[in-house]
Amino acid sequence: MELFKQIRLRIGNAILKNKISQTKRKMHFTNMNLVRNIGIVWDASRIDDFASLSRFYQKMHENKTEVKIFGYFPGNDLPNQYTAVRYLSILKRKELNIFYYPVSTETIAFVNNPFDVLIDLNFKNLFPLQYVTSLSNAGFKVGLYEAETGDSHFDLMMDMKNPFNVEEYLDHVLFYLDMINSGTVN
Repeated sequence: MELFKQIRLRIGNAILKNKISQTKRKMHFTNMNLVRNIGIVWDASRIDDFASLSRFYQKMHENKTEVKIFGYFPGNDLPNQYTAVRYLSILKRKELNIFYYPVSTETIAFVNNPFDVLIDLNFKNLFPLQYVTSLSNAGFKVGLYEAETGDSHFDLMMDMKNPFNVEEYLDHVLFYLDMINSGTVN
């Protein structure tokens, strides 16, 4: 059974690489003061991180920056704190096709949303979230640096020690985005 899963995952990766090669995305970012919307891709199995994400949402909301969080939860029943949260979309295992990539309309809408910044919190490199991040139309993508793969679709990579603390990671992302000022307005 594990062999069949690995074969399906390899086929899913091949399909993703093909889609990436057909996708055209222009990276753009001027400075943090002009950011109006942020997308976050998150491993929703890390339930303890939700409080940190809620605080981040509130902080950005106070700065008039819209935040949308897209998570993947490997189970069938969502934890109670994930329900009825308007800025949170959760992908469940049953919304994946046989090759493990998402097929829900919420996924397509998130991928097509031209976020100013996309922050990847997929610390376990889950394939459904890699799919979303890789194909996202976001203007600027931020994620973890991975020495072993070297293949990244991020415009800014953060090198942090494991175990990863979401709140600390988000603080670092904001710190470095604040430092960037390209001097141009798109």
